[in-house]
Amino acid sequence: YDSTIDYINLSTTGDALDFGDLSDNTSIPAAIASRTRGVRAGGYTGSNSNKIEYVTISIKSSYTDIGDLDESKHWIQGGGNGTRGIFAGGNADSPVGHTNTIEYITIASTGGSKDFGDIARKPSTSSGSAMNSPTRSVFGGGTNPAGSAVNTMEYVTTSTLGNAADFGDLTDNNARYGGCSNAIRGLMGGGTTPSITASITYITIATLGNTLDFGDLTSARRDVGGCASSTRAVWGGGETAGATTQTDTIDYVTIATTGNAADFGNLTDARRGQATGASPTRGLFAAGDSPGAVNIIDYITIATTGNATDFGDTTAARTNSSGCSNTTRAVLGGGTVSPT
Repeated sequence: YDSTIDYINLSTTGDALDFGDLSDNTSIPAAIASRTRGVRAGGYTGSNSNKIEYVTISIKSSYTDIGDLDESKHWIQGGGNGTRGIFAGGNADSPVGHTNTIEYITIASTGGSKDFGDIARKPSTSSGSAMNSPTRSVFGGGTNPAGSAVNTMEYVTTSTLGNAADFGDLTDNNARYGGCSNAIRGLMGGGTTPSITASITYITIATLGNTLDFGDLTSARRDVGGCASSTRAVWGGGETAGATTQTDTIDYVTIATTGNAADFGNLTDARRGQATGASPTRGLFAAGDSPGAVNIIDYITIATTGNATDFGDTTAARTNSSGCSNTTRAVLGGGTVSPT
């Protein structure tokens, strides 16, 4: 595991710079962000972690301890609205100790997490996704304790404490898909159903209901990296058949419409499991499994099409890292130095 934190300025190109260090070498933390702070919680360091730590995104520094989660866990779904951070579910007793707790923090303050409520199911969130609007956090898909994919979705109103409520169902049992959202729609691309799929589905975050068919990616794959602007959703890379079958494909859709994805271009290197981030204009795909951990950072201009361009390098090659961003900086933390 690796403790390095890197940062890049989204408006320029060049190698990543050293931001500081996590307080320990941690794999699989949950990451959330406001416009000023990046927060990570939980993770796996050989055992489950209960740490919650933050950085002020505009200041080069190491992570600072905020407090603790109520329980140590990893594979947490992290969501929120920039003011409040939500941590839902997870694996509290590796490999199958699923938990249904929801905890929250106020991102701008310090202190341990507080009880928010519970989710009805106990998903292993290693393969589900969270989609967020300014008011709601939606948690969908994933795997159950037996390792089977599930099709349920639940939501919370981010500003109000309480148990999660049923949102609807995925149109298929889907794990390991790429989720992304703007303030209105949440989209899920690719995944395992249990076969690797090209399906894109969507929800209107403000409206309860089952997922609807959006179209298809240009090829079936899972473990894709998804990012979005207010108008476009973009998926890059992924795995087409197994752990050594990475792709460099980038697809996109216009979020407000439905239809099959169109070819956007290609990453500079075929890989899966990247950390992603976006400003209103640029999308980044950082590190990943090529196979083998790599230190590549690619960027695209979301409003145009074309191949990704080399942005620079992370300071260490790794996969399974977490990414978060505001309008100017993307921050990467933790991860593993080889695929898992």
